[in-house]
Amino acid sequence: MFSMEIRKVEASEITHEEFIEQHWKPGIPLVLKNATKVWEAYNTFTPDWFRQRFGDRKTIVNDITYSMNEIMDLVEGKDTSRPVPYPCKYHIPTQLPEVVPMVMPVNIGFAKPNWLESSWFKRGYWGSALELFIGGTGGKFPYAHVDYYHLSAWVNQLYGHKEFTVWPRGQDEYMYPKPGDQWISDIPDPENVDLSKYPKYKNATPIRFVVGPGETLFIPFGIWHTAKSLEPTISVAFDLLNDHNFPLFLKDVWNFKKRESTVKAVAATGYAAIGGALCRMGDMMGRQRVSAHN
Repeated sequence: MFSMEIRKVEASEITHEEFIEQHWKPGIPLVLKNATKVWEAYNTFTPDWFRQRFGDRKTIVNDITYSMNEIMDLVEGKDTSRPVPYPCKYHIPTQLPEVVPMVMPVNIGFAKPNWLESSWFKRGYWGSALELFIGGTGGKFPYAHVDYYHLSAWVNQLYGHKEFTVWPRGQDEYMYPKPGDQWISDIPDPENVDLSKYPKYKNATPIRFVVGPGETLFIPFGIWHTAKSLEPTISVAFDLLNDHNFPLFLKDVWNFKKRESTVKAVAATGYAAIGGALCRMGDMMGRQRVSAHN
């Protein structure tokens, strides 16, 4: 029931339509090789490249402010005076706007249509992000998780190797979602699970694999996952929303905003519903234009 194979496929050997049918619709992760060749960032991003251009650029990790130079020295082991923070993140559009043209087109020819690229969903925060992740050897998420808002994630590995663990859909109860936060597993260390405390986990089927430079991992919504850097790593991640996961997204918008107030929930859900309807119409018009030209 829960068997799943994680394929690695050259981006040039699979069409967008095949990707939709074989991975997007059934919810099966995929590793695309060399999909980011269309990016200027491909074979460009290294620790020294960021030091030279953005050494003083700051970000906050666990309430501590670090410069890019400090982060790179820590992840590469040049500074051993303090723990290596993880994950180190920069929101590219606001913290590293100069990098935006280097990761275009964001969709790399496969993550489309992506409603998060529309003007409707660029206003405000909808759980989506275009982020630079930097990690040091052994740096890992302390828990398994499912991405908020039922968004699908794309992790584009540009430097170093990272080990991912994914669990097929349908294993939620084995992952012990936290009470009050169903997106995060209560299991503190997925690599060393105490079965006396989490007995259902014995039925889980984790799948581990490594993603290296030039490879892109597609993680469908609803897939539990976590990651660990095997060496200094740099990656760019973004999210995907379209008609396929929009109903669940809309439900999440309501539930998240309802925690603040019913008024905010009504306003945000209504706005998202209109945006989704317009994006859906845009998709249909695009398909009609294609059909008209064929």
